[in-house]
Amino acid sequence: MNKINVKIVSTGHYVPEKCLTNEDLEKMVDTDDKWIYSRTGIKNRHIIESPKIEDTSDLACKAALDAINKANYDVNKIDLIITATFTPDYRSPSVANLVQAKLGLSHKEIPCFDINAACTGFIYALNVASQMLNSGKYKGVLVIGAEVISKFVDYTNRDTCVLFGDGAGAVILEQTLEDKPAYFYTVSQGELDKLIYVDEFVHMKGKEVYLFATSTIEKAIKHILNDTNMNFNDIKTIIPHQANLRIIQSVAKKLELDMSKFFINIEKYGNTSAASVAIALDEFMSTPNAKPNDKVLLVGFGGGFTYGATILTI
Repeated sequence: MNKINVKIVSTGHYVPEKCLTNEDLEKMVDTDDKWIYSRTGIKNRHIIESPKIEDTSDLACKAALDAINKANYDVNKIDLIITATFTPDYRSPSVANLVQAKLGLSHKEIPCFDINAACTGFIYALNVASQMLNSGKYKGVLVIGAEVISKFVDYTNRDTCVLFGDGAGAVILEQTLEDKPAYFYTVSQGELDKLIYVDEFVHMKGKEVYLFATSTIEKAIKHILNDTNMNFNDIKTIIPHQANLRIIQSVAKKLELDMSKFFINIEKYGNTSAASVAIALDEFMSTPNAKPNDKVLLVGFGGGFTYGATILTI
């Protein structure tokens, strides 16, 4: 596996102010806090008030500004913006184009585009960004995972409405001569059975998706460790897609790992799709456990089916 050196300059995230609790959902659909939490590990999720007030590009921009402000980063050093999302403001233009404008970078001739790989989107976007940095043409890349899934949630369907939240996470990457290797494994297993898809609403066959998720997360973790000749002792923490706590627990059991090896924040945000890993990465980076040159393993799965993993050096 080719080694790419990538420096994480800063991370950030943003979630809407409105918090939708399990108790709130009890008033909307036939469910209760015990049923939701025991099956998903979710207590809260944040959702926008209305797309007319706050949409995906707004969340993405606020997450980007959080990362920029944390590092006092010169926004004019950004020469590439990639956003992972399946819930853009419009079919066109892309969320990345809108973020460029909202950051005041429209005067710069830089590429901006979106990637749709569902919940694996942020990992896919990191891969593309790292390869483009490795080309030598780009110096500072803004990578964002952002979703407003509430636009596509049927709040009369208890099987799906309890799962999803809105949010965005961002990371600024730069070229570096430091020994900060980044490794990627991103793949797709195309399917036509509509096990998880989105039209007017999000649709999902839970049992089939659960089986796919537990098997592919385990596979992706083993694959990238094998390709890099690393083991779990080399990894400070595993940051999985926050879809369902049961999925993470099942993977931990299969890998014979303690749950403390995984960074988990699903209780606060629910499943935020492409924003999930990005938000979790930012929260981990803010903990005392995150030390320079530690290695973190990000892993996810999503509709399509897509799945993959990356190992980054922080």
